[in-house]
Amino acid sequence: MINKILKSAFILTLMTPFLIHAQTSIQWQEINVTSADKINIGYGSFISHQSNSLLISPGIRDLAAKQDPVIAEQIRDSNVQSEVIYIVDDSNVTATSLSAEQGNRAFAAVTSFQGATLVTGGLAKHKATNLVNLLMWDGRSKTLHSYPLPALPNTATSPSSVVFDNVLYVLTSTDANNQFYALDLNGLINTEGQLFGSENAVNKYTRINSWKTLASLPLASSNMPYQNGIKLAVQNDGAGEKIFAIGGYQLPINKIDSTKTFLGLTSQWKFDPKGNINANQWQSIGTVTLPNKKANQTTDQAANERISSLISFGQSHILAFTDQGNTLSFNAITSTWTKYLADKSGDILIRENTKKIQYVSENIISDNGVIYALNHSTDNTRSLRLWQVSLIQPEKNFGWVNMTVLVTYLICVVLLGLFFVFKNRNTDDYFRGGQSIPWWAAACSIYATMLSSLTYVALPAVVYQSNWVLLIGIWMIVAVAPLAIYVAMPFFRQIDATSAYEYLSKRFNMSVRLFASGLFTLFHLGRMGIVMALTALSLSAVTPLSASDSVLIMGGLCLIYCTMGGIEAVIWTDTLQTFVLILGAIACFVIIVAGLDGGFAEFISIGLRDDKFTMVNVDFSLDSMTTLSIWVIVIGGIGQNLSSYTADQAVVQRYMVTKNPSDARKSIWANAIIAAPSALLFFCIGTALYAFYQTHPEKLDPSIQIDQIFPTFIATELPIGIAGLIVAGIFAAAQSTVSTSMNSIATTVVTDFIRPFNIVKTEKGYMNAARWLTFIMGILGTLAGLIFIDPEIRSLMEAYFKVIGMFMGALGGLFVLGALTKKANSFGAISGILAGVTTMVSAWQLGWADGYLYATIGIISCLVVGYIASLLTQTANSSNKDLTGLTLYTMRSA
Repeated sequence: MINKILKSAFILTLMTPFLIHAQTSIQWQEINVTSADKINIGYGSFISHQSNSLLISPGIRDLAAKQDPVIAEQIRDSNVQSEVIYIVDDSNVTATSLSAEQGNRAFAAVTSFQGATLVTGGLAKHKATNLVNLLMWDGRSKTLHSYPLPALPNTATSPSSVVFDNVLYVLTSTDANNQFYALDLNGLINTEGQLFGSENAVNKYTRINSWKTLASLPLASSNMPYQNGIKLAVQNDGAGEKIFAIGGYQLPINKIDSTKTFLGLTSQWKFDPKGNINANQWQSIGTVTLPNKKANQTTDQAANERISSLISFGQSHILAFTDQGNTLSFNAITSTWTKYLADKSGDILIRENTKKIQYVSENIISDNGVIYALNHSTDNTRSLRLWQVSLIQPEKNFGWVNMTVLVTYLICVVLLGLFFVFKNRNTDDYFRGGQSIPWWAAACSIYATMLSSLTYVALPAVVYQSNWVLLIGIWMIVAVAPLAIYVAMPFFRQIDATSAYEYLSKRFNMSVRLFASGLFTLFHLGRMGIVMALTALSLSAVTPLSASDSVLIMGGLCLIYCTMGGIEAVIWTDTLQTFVLILGAIACFVIIVAGLDGGFAEFISIGLRDDKFTMVNVDFSLDSMTTLSIWVIVIGGIGQNLSSYTADQAVVQRYMVTKNPSDARKSIWANAIIAAPSALLFFCIGTALYAFYQTHPEKLDPSIQIDQIFPTFIATELPIGIAGLIVAGIFAAAQSTVSTSMNSIATTVVTDFIRPFNIVKTEKGYMNAARWLTFIMGILGTLAGLIFIDPEIRSLMEAYFKVIGMFMGALGGLFVLGALTKKANSFGAISGILAGVTTMVSAWQLGWADGYLYATIGIISCLVVGYIASLLTQTANSSNKDLTGLTLYTMRSA
């Protein structure tokens, strides 16, 4: 009996987070506007944001003051359409005249562009138009400028529009054959990236530009061929940004019937603007369905409730507002819908005492996370109601237990690092641990150095929004390990290197060594910034700490134990992190799968159904270099690992900390053995997160960044205490990576820039220089972390791949050049590394290759250009140079 009670209590503890229903809610707050009674807002009005002002059009007033929402087809000649537009600045209102021909049209498509407003189509004097206008409000002169742009090929009663990559996309209704058009707006932008803003420049643009016809949007039903009011939004579906078409309504005949009834559309589509436009078609993505937890199924959104407006929110959500006052949320990655309840703490949309509804207007805007809407109250459809919409996220409740575990763990890590302070008698102890580190600890340190918190946090986030195509690239570590064991490591052990770049001075000259060492320093400063920023952004979503606070804490603690403890402190803290992270990852995967209704079987089912287990993208076309095709993954993975195992001081330094080459070989093999299955584990976690949030869409906070999804799950779904331990592990793992970079940079600066020139005369002076440089590099890395805290960076894992390629690719090519060729000389080496960097920069700026290929591009370009330059500049001295032990052909046997 006692055993059963204990077992039940344990299971209940594990499942407690799943019993808690913490859901995002919607709050409506009315904004008081001066002279509101003087403003008459009718149907089809639009709202737009420019600078600090809101532009509000009057729409069309219905003199009968109907209580039902009005669609464009219901407008009659007796309705009043004003030519006054309102500018709301804070709580002040300015009225200015603007005709329908200038953009003051009802039911028009409105979108923002470079701080201005684009108005497309709509009703002018109760008739559909094809006019397109650019509105620019000058707050200083209180003047509203209107510029005509190329007119649509067809008139449109109630179109919708979005801007993507400076191209305006417009969807018309079926009164214009449901056509989809695109207009390139780049001609309106000057060399400084701003709008021209002059009449002559806009007129010139209008004369030479025209609309491009794209694929028409399919009909939702052939039985009801008239559809209108469909809204567009741009959001990322995990494979890139797409244009989504959602909502709208259907009419049974082309002319509205006497009952004025219509059906809300539940179909939804998406369009890839970066695909092959000539062959591109709209892709159906099902219908608007909401989960029915009681019936364990999904149900269609009520047909008589139409989605009247859409806005993109966060990195993967689209908010949809219906004419019945409901707010829905669509996750573009998991393709699931959820309904946000009204928050009871403020003014809400549905008054429970009367059950009356205040209808949301056809247009709603978002600016810097602030959402504005125009609502018409049911008792007065002709008066302005300006509302601010807020999403209320569940309160962060990390809890004192989790926080205590976090603080205790961090203190223990720092104490572990400080334990080695008094073991450092000279720079050999400080930089190489006296070559007394066990092979298994060195292996864990290599693993933590290569992956660390980037793997734990960013990799599941990448897999959550995509699939397993990166797995084979990571597994290339097994293919490169023999090269590291039998080629790279013996080179460094034979010359008894402290810095990896000592080899370059022996193979080429001191200039090559200094250039490479400086490039490595820049790489690891950037790497420190990315690692700290990624971890900080993730932890800020689940702890009371802000992202900046987390960066400063990580940097400060690293400065303490890394500056004092040296490489031994770094390696042993790395070892602790490896065990904690892997055991924590296993626990997380088990708990995620346990949260699925069907357990592991549902995990497999969802993954197979949505192609989340796809590992190979078979694409050998001319454009495949810019995609994650299989050859890009394999070659890119080999290049990244080859660069790290041959040219990265943080890894090479681990070759030198063991007592003999045999132990060094064991550490490299052990790292490969750890890395391959653990990578598979993290890919499983990413897919499990996808399955979990697809079945529990209400639990996903739409405001978080994609990189924050795994830490958010840890903090909100894991049992108390365990969550604190794993978050602490992520925190400290980032510290391990940062401390490794700090020590490695200090090693290269002392060994490559100070010792060769006898700048310091005593061993004690070198020790002091080592500690001071470690401290300084820690400060610079912390500053880089603060800079990298940018919510616009969608995936820091992608940024990390680019940083690796930009710096380590050319360095890897330099080592390959020296080891594989006997004819390479110092001029060829410098030419090669410059060519490698230049080629990678061009790939980055011009976009002719995927970032995953940067390292391989750097290696190949450095090798080819370096070898050719060496052949062209051969001299008697370079030909007769003693290369014993410095090339693959002249290496001494171990």
